[in-house]
Parts: sequence; C-alpha cells; structure tokens
Amino acid sequence: MTMSNYQEMAIAKALNAGLRKAMQRDEKVLVFGEDVARLGGVFRVTEGLLDEFGDSRIFNSPIAESGIVGTAIGLAMRGYRSVAEIQFDGFVFPAFNQITTQLARLTYRSEGFQQMPVVIRIPVGGGIGAVEHHSESPEAYFAHTPGLRVVSPSNPNDAYWMIQQAIESPDPVIFLEPKRRYWQKGPVNLDTAPLPLHSARMLREGTDLTLIAHGPMVAIALQAAELGAEEGISIEVIDLRSLSPVDYPTLLASVQKTSRVVIAQEAPNNVSLGSEIAARIAEQAYYYLEAPVIRVGGFDTPYPPAKLEEEYLPDADRILEAVDRVLAY
Repeated sequence: MTMSNYQEMAIAKALNAGLRKAMQRDEKVLVFGEDVARLGGVFRVTEGLLDEFGDSRIFNSPIAESGIVGTAIGLAMRGYRSVAEIQFDGFVFPAFNQITTQLARLTYRSEGFQQMPVVIRIPVGGGIGAVEHHSESPEAYFAHTPGLRVVSPSNPNDAYWMIQQAIESPDPVIFLEPKRRYWQKGPVNLDTAPLPLHSARMLREGTDLTLIAHGPMVAIALQAAELGAEEGISIEVIDLRSLSPVDYPTLLASVQKTSRVVIAQEAPNNVSLGSEIAARIAEQAYYYLEAPVIRVGGFDTPYPPAKLEEEYLPDADRILEAVDRVLAY
C-alpha cells in the first residue's frame, strides 16, 4: 500500500466521498432529507452530490421526519437503497414510530421476504454550542430495538468506509455521525476497508485498564490515555464503532488482559449503552475483573443550554477520575 492511496480529509468530507462512491456504484442509492440537495445539508455532508447525480437521486424532503422515514421504507419496498438524513439528533423523535414499529420489524414480519436496505444518517452529540434538541445522544433507543443495526464512526477513514458498508447492508442501519468531529481531519485509505462494519477496534494498547468509547468520545478517550501515560498509567483504548451489535469478543479479550474497565459516553448513564456493556462484561468476564466497571457519561438531566454544556459533557479529567477510582481497588 503506497501513500498515494491515502487522502487527508475531514470526517464530513470523508462521508461525502463515501456517499459519492456508493451512488456511483449503485444507481438505486437515493439520498434525501431536509436541505440536503442544493445546500448540501446543514453540515455540508452532501455538498456537490446534486450537481453530479441530479434531483432524481438526491432531493430535499418536507420538514417532516416521520415522512422522511416513511418514504425511505416505501422506496426500500420498491428495490431502492435509501439514505435518509435527519438534520439533528433531537429531530429524530417524530420519526421514532416509523423507525421502531415499521422499519425495524418489516423483515422479521415478512419472514425475511422484505429486506429494508435503509440508512438513517443522524448527526449526534454536543459540543457545538447549539440550542435544545440539537445535541442529543439517542443511541440507546435504537440499540435497544431489535431489527436495527447501529454504528458510529469516530474518524475520517471509518466514516468513508462505514457509510458505504451501511448502504450495502440488507438491514436498516442507524448511522450516528459525531457532529463536533465533522471537521476533524485524518488519513483516508481509499483502497481497503479497515474492518467489517460491526467490528470494534483497539486504538491504543495498554495493560492497566480498558477504556471503551464511541463516536465523539473517542478523541477524549485518547486524550485521557495520553494524560494517563504521563502519570505512568497504561490505558488501552477501544473504539466500539458498532453499537448494535457490539463486538464483545474484542472487548472481552481486552478485559482479560487489563482486568479493569471504564466506559465513556456523552449520553446519560441511566439505562444506557454503557450500562448494557458493563453488565455484559460483568457477566462474561467476572473472574477476570479486579474492580467494578465504571461508567462516565452525561448527567441524568435534559441536555443543558449551550453555556453549560462543557460542564455536562465528560472530559479527560472526569475520565481520569474514574480511572483513579478503578485502580484504587
């Protein structure tokens, strides 16, 4: 593999390139949502696609999220692969009924006859100074729902490949994009997908503790590991990438090595993805654990006004405080 096969991209541009590649590969791929066509979406992820593919392949929808998902379901029934954008995380709830009672169930309901190749792109998380309903972390709702796949890239290379893999899936995929990382740059390998869609990745090896994160929290987890190393703490960092299904073999292999676990997420801890992962680790790696599994998350309140979000969102200090608690056992 030569360096000529790599390009430096921001996550938003990598998603754009991945969408373009998927649309070039398959004329049945359609992209739609609020302001995705000429404007290119609020975050410009779909910028330029209209000029290349025309308004029959990428088009604006009414401001009606239930209608967006309902349209995606109908198109899937007619053989298309829909990529529907929900403009902000908190806007997905008007479409919740369509997603959980129709999209997630139709393949099961039809005994596998009716596939639902639908990708629902949702920018998620805080850190952009936005108003209410623009900084939510709704992943647990969808990971809890049988019939949905849920994934979240944390870097440009994963963004480029995972959006293509999601579009190729015969099952519905909730694709969570970390909006405060849209402009984070990194190398993208244009030739080879790094991993299957539902594999976790160890980003940093360590021996003292396993730190698990996903989406927007991965960068904070790596920062915490760097700071921990300065204090002589060896932290292994794992990027979940897939939230449903979770790649438990990768997590358990790390836990067997380190014997201690911290899980970091933006979402509140109560009945969260982190709660399920902590329970599964306690169940399947009980004899390897030297301390309880500790979760670090947002507080159990509605997402606060922008001026308070830095107090709400977990940072490296809060993660390291949890690390100290685990290591004290």
